[in-house]
Amino acid sequence: MLATLVIFLREGIEASLIVAILLAYLDKIGKRENFKDVILGVSVALAFALIAGTVIYLTLKDYAGTRLQTQFETVTYLIAAGVMTYMTFWMTSHSRKVSTQLKKQTNEALERGARLGIAIMAAQAVGREALEAMVFTLAIVFATSAKGAIIGGAIGLLASLAFAFSIYRLGKKLDIAKAFRILGIALMAFGAGLLVDAAENLQSLGYLPLLRETMWNSSSLLPDSSTLGDIVHSFFGYASTPTVLQGIVWITYLVTVMTIYIRLTHTKMTKKAL
Repeated sequence: MLATLVIFLREGIEASLIVAILLAYLDKIGKRENFKDVILGVSVALAFALIAGTVIYLTLKDYAGTRLQTQFETVTYLIAAGVMTYMTFWMTSHSRKVSTQLKKQTNEALERGARLGIAIMAAQAVGREALEAMVFTLAIVFATSAKGAIIGGAIGLLASLAFAFSIYRLGKKLDIAKAFRILGIALMAFGAGLLVDAAENLQSLGYLPLLRETMWNSSSLLPDSSTLGDIVHSFFGYASTPTVLQGIVWITYLVTVMTIYIRLTHTKMTKKAL
């Protein structure tokens, strides 16, 4: 639940900010009639992501416990970890350009008289975040439980909508860049956990028959199936009986991405100060 809460909070904030920027700009230039075009695009994007995620989940549910499900889960873990890492670095590098690009695209669509263009633009912008959230949620559901993931996702989405509403309607000055830095670090911790799950599956499938020795066994103290074990697993990739390969994957990923991320954010903060 906590994992999907943070994921939906992060994705929801980014998507909501895009919508808020579009609506605020349309309002500023006196084009409130195009609000419904933005809402149409957002609705289509969310509906597509929801339907796609539901179909994939229900299809894979029929293969519970089979080799096919394990293979699909593994692919989902790897894609989710890769996209999660990429989007975190991309947002850190391009967050200041998003507003300018959206306004430019909006002007171009209005000049062409293409109301559909605004709807498509909103669908593309929000659809990317919705699809990312869908992939991450599937990965978390496969690793833990569907009920907790749904509850966490709903809470995170509502919180992100409240955040965007406060920006659009109340004009609050929030340090969005700092919020994304904190959420980015949390998401990379999730990414490490997903890669650990992928490594475990690849070993069980026989694709990586190496470094299978167990590093420790803490199942008597904190089993994976317990509530606390599930939370720690979602946040940090904890396993009660991790293999040497899982340990190497976890450490290598976190050390590498955290080092790059900290240097990148430090460089941007230094340039901003100058």
